[in-house]
Amino acid sequence: MEQETVIRVTDLYKIYRMGDTKVYALNGVSFEIHKGEFCAITGPSGSGKSTLLNMLAGLEHPTKGEIVIAGKHIEKLNESQLVKFRRERVGFIFQSYNLIATMNALENVALPLSFRGIPRDVRMKKAKEYLKLVGLEKFMKHMPSQMSGGQQQRVGIARALVVNPQIIFADEPTGNLDSRTTMEVLKFMQQIVREQKQTLVMVTHDNNLATYADRIFKIIDGKIVHIEENHKEVDLLELERE
Repeated sequence: MEQETVIRVTDLYKIYRMGDTKVYALNGVSFEIHKGEFCAITGPSGSGKSTLLNMLAGLEHPTKGEIVIAGKHIEKLNESQLVKFRRERVGFIFQSYNLIATMNALENVALPLSFRGIPRDVRMKKAKEYLKLVGLEKFMKHMPSQMSGGQQQRVGIARALVVNPQIIFADEPTGNLDSRTTMEVLKFMQQIVREQKQTLVMVTHDNNLATYADRIFKIIDGKIVHIEENHKEVDLLELERE
């Protein structure tokens, strides 16, 4: 069965000028990600992994190269088209949860739906469904300050999922959690991808966390040097040498 490609990146560069010097944050990156796949982008600090995630999400423009997501060339979209694209197709999970302190869990999850002009009763019904999905039906009326880090991150995941995005981008999503909660959240993210057939791209500096993914892209100095597939390793530098 042919796998459906959701993200295709071709020869992607991001070059910054520092005085007379050119700094290559991304140096010719190409890959494909399929529907229903959980991919991790990993690498040391400053390797280009967050730059890559920002470009996939349309938050930064590449210097050159192509990014095709769900059939759209997002490097060609203007700002208002990008906003529309993100609103309709993408969910975000952040390290810092980014919950609104003055809203309870239910209102936080319903928030992205209000940007789409969905009526309040429909928003609340859907937000309830997704809080149940993340196991927080008893916490709907809790404010962020009344919840643990793990619970807040689950609210963040429910908020990312409520818009039924094709793609979920997660930037160090468990960076503020202890190791047990981290494992729970990652297993949960794994399960969501399987059940909802959504595509999840996670950036992490932690190689251990990356093992939850179906494929791991390792970036060093703006290049993907290594792709590990369900623990079947493909060393790209080896392939280049052959």
